[in-house]
Amino acid sequence: MSTVSRNSLKRSLLELECHFTWTLLKQDADLDSLEKRIENRTEFFTKNNVSNYNLLAYVCHLKNSNEEALRNLQKAEEEIKKNHPDEIPRRSLVTWGNYAWIYYHMENYEEAHTYASKVGNSCKKLSSTAEWKSEFPEICAEKGWALLAFGRKYYERAKNSFENALKNDLNNPEFNAGYAIAMYRLEELSYRENNDVSLSLNPLKRAVELNPTDTSIIALLALKLQTLNRAVEGERYIEEAMQKTPDLPYLLRYAAKFYRRKGEMDKALEILKKALAVTPESAFLHHQLGLCYRGKLLQLKRATRYPPEEQVKELIRLATFHFKTATVEKKEFFAAFMDLANMYTEEKRYEEAEETFQKAIQIHILFDDDKQEFCYHYGNFQRFHRKSESEAIRYYLKGLKIENDSYARKRCGYGLKKLLEQRIKRCSEDATDFGTLGFIHNLYGEKHEAIECYEKALELCPDSEDYLSALCELRLSISS
Repeated sequence: MSTVSRNSLKRSLLELECHFTWTLLKQDADLDSLEKRIENRTEFFTKNNVSNYNLLAYVCHLKNSNEEALRNLQKAEEEIKKNHPDEIPRRSLVTWGNYAWIYYHMENYEEAHTYASKVGNSCKKLSSTAEWKSEFPEICAEKGWALLAFGRKYYERAKNSFENALKNDLNNPEFNAGYAIAMYRLEELSYRENNDVSLSLNPLKRAVELNPTDTSIIALLALKLQTLNRAVEGERYIEEAMQKTPDLPYLLRYAAKFYRRKGEMDKALEILKKALAVTPESAFLHHQLGLCYRGKLLQLKRATRYPPEEQVKELIRLATFHFKTATVEKKEFFAAFMDLANMYTEEKRYEEAEETFQKAIQIHILFDDDKQEFCYHYGNFQRFHRKSESEAIRYYLKGLKIENDSYARKRCGYGLKKLLEQRIKRCSEDATDFGTLGFIHNLYGEKHEAIECYEKALELCPDSEDYLSALCELRLSISS
């Protein structure tokens, strides 16, 4: 094929609606973990397997396994023939688009052109307008599911994709489920930032109403009700769901989370062990087990002043084991690494804690609130266990300076303020302590307290242009 023809083919490929044109970036996903999750879904959810096999093909391509990618596309085709025999061209558009791209990357340009042409010809037959893409809600929905699978960076786009699908098919159970899940996940992130978390309630209710057999959605509705302090109502949904599909791991994981948050650790553990028997390599389940054992440890310590040492050791051992297993099964599992580091700290295994903290911060898929979470916990580790107040201050301050309004940032600010006040109470003559405390007061809008701190910092360090500049700005803001 000539260079001109190849460039022409590439242009036609870029017009296709498929995983290769949806900007699903390799660096934003833990591909090994994602591959396992999709494979599990193909086993337990038979309805949406065309989407699962298409996504699995794309993930295989990203892992440089194009032959395996083609095998998954063949499975997608088999699913289409079995479940949609009267709509094969319409239902195959994404699959054929993926075929075209994979053959292109394999330098089999003839096959790539054949599949690109199949998409183009089918679209002409299926639609009389040029804007054919927007007329196929199934493609919008499949894009939404793929975006959800690639993680939180993509949740807003996923929500928009499901909204587009719903414009053409308002009562479709699958589209409503996807939209509700996207809304729920976005609000889980908002919850970490103390924002309103009630907008997903009605979409979840609507999804359950349209498909009362989808117990994983019922479980999400229960968790949302629990978050909104309607736990009694939520528990009725959980119990109903567990009667319908008592062995579905995707329901069990959420049911366990519900009971863990309720404080019923033993019930949550029982459910998690049942789910683990079905999907033993699930990082999510191992992490939840670790959280339950840690929860039992906290309950034990609250219940008695001198908890039995052997019981404490066993709970720490179990929590540590499951957190560590979660990090093995999912190499980019930030929360599990942080929980494991804190559990090592609990055992006074400080070298292992240090090593685990460093692994956590080196994960390449980190968001601002993750970095703030790290700064808070690592600051605590330095302050209370390494006895290094200067390092604790450095990390609390680093977390505070990341301009993202999260709960972790508030904790960094609280920890830093308390530590500085303690140091000053001990008659600290360090200008930096007063300057940093002035910065915190100013950040919280406490201008008079900030001025006092900067004045004291200048007394101790008269040549500091930073303190003088901050003080002048504060005085001007009060007088203006």
